[in-house]
Amino acid sequence: MDFGSYETLLVEQDGPALVVTVNRPAAMNALAGQVVEDLWNLTEVLAHVGEEGDWPIRGVIVTGAGEKSFVAGADIREMEGMSPEDGERYSRRMQDVTLRLEALPVPVVAAVNGFALGGGCELAMACDFIYASRNAKFGQPEVNLGLVPGFGGSVRLTDRVGVGMARELVFTGRTVPAEEAHRIGLVNALFDTPADVVAGAKAVVAEMAAKSPVAIRLSKRLVEQAGPLPTAEGLDLEAGVFGQAFGTEDKAEGVRAFVAKDKPAFPGR
Repeated sequence: MDFGSYETLLVEQDGPALVVTVNRPAAMNALAGQVVEDLWNLTEVLAHVGEEGDWPIRGVIVTGAGEKSFVAGADIREMEGMSPEDGERYSRRMQDVTLRLEALPVPVVAAVNGFALGGGCELAMACDFIYASRNAKFGQPEVNLGLVPGFGGSVRLTDRVGVGMARELVFTGRTVPAEEAHRIGLVNALFDTPADVVAGAKAVVAEMAAKSPVAIRLSKRLVEQAGPLPTAEGLDLEAGVFGQAFGTEDKAEGVRAFVAKDKPAFPGR
């Protein structure tokens, strides 16, 4: 599968993982307009992973170049001359990127090194889960600029850490270290160095690659859609997706292998 080439992204396949690196280290990997467009175009390509049972990758890792920053935030210099209409367009385009990441048929892991502030924190939260090195720092500092979160922070931060903590972080613009981000549930796991966090992300993608790709795709959609629903409605959705899984070749192979005490070879259909 051709994943394309991009001005501000490094895209490299490593076994079952596709490692996507925001590559603007001189600008702390800030989300300039070109970065947003490159991410948008990449997610358009990745939306077709797994079609017809072809699974060239089994997970995506999003990280940032260098050891100082994952993504430091939006590009403040570009924002300086934006009108209200420009700002809304910028917000909606990056929101599209985050929604596309959430909708990908494979898991997406944020491997956060250094600063993940504003748009960087929002990009990380659009991934399925977040691994971080101990030098990582998270926050939504938009109030320091007279702004509000624009790339999903008002929604996803609440989902991750609860409404009270989300309000505190957004209203104060406070930056929290990796250990605190882990304690409040924003981060799944901590690693000693930026290299370790990427290695940890690759390891979890390899672990997931041994599972049914169809079941993971269905589970990803189910958790996203059922979570916000009232319990009864969520359970109804779950039952429907559970039944859908019974019609897949992966289910047949998984059950066969379990009964035969064999290792499954999931066809991805």
